[in-house]
Amino acid sequence: MKRQISIGNEGFENLREKKCFYIDKTYFIKQWWESDDISTLITRPRRFGKTLNMDMVRCFFSNHYKDRGDLFEGLSIWKDEKYRKLQGAYPVIFLSFAGIKETTLSGAKFQIKTLISRLYQENHYLTDSDLLSNTEKKSFENITPYMEDSETTFALNTLCMYLTRYYNQKVIILLDEYD
Repeated sequence: MKRQISIGNEGFENLREKKCFYIDKTYFIKQWWESDDISTLITRPRRFGKTLNMDMVRCFFSNHYKDRGDLFEGLSIWKDEKYRKLQGAYPVIFLSFAGIKETTLSGAKFQIKTLISRLYQENHYLTDSDLLSNTEKKSFENITPYMEDSETTFALNTLCMYLTRYYNQKVIILLDEYD
């Protein structure tokens, strides 16, 4: 059966589920993980697959994809038992600034605040746990597109702290289109 070539599709899960042609770049996961870097900057020319690779990393590590090893079956990373155990084991925050096209500082700030508040909405289940104090739950609810700039500067760090506490695992942060 011929595999379809999907052009412009940046969704790893979608490519794999639809059995589209995919050049296996999962060895990157092993190289990156074993480098033990605290942060990694990936620079490549436009249309070189950075977003797709980051989405692949998200799908591999994110606990939202726990038990989704089917996405990686037949790929190089899946041959290593050590990495099969890592699949779906971490909280992952994927934040893309691709949609921020504002020409004014105030407009760009508002869109960034909106992105961060969406992350909080996606992780709202944290407020149902006993791991957050009442003060932290109240602060959690204050993360909106209308928050103060000073709140915004700590919001991502604070969310990571909550997720680390909840999952007892460090958080992997993936930033796309940061420029």
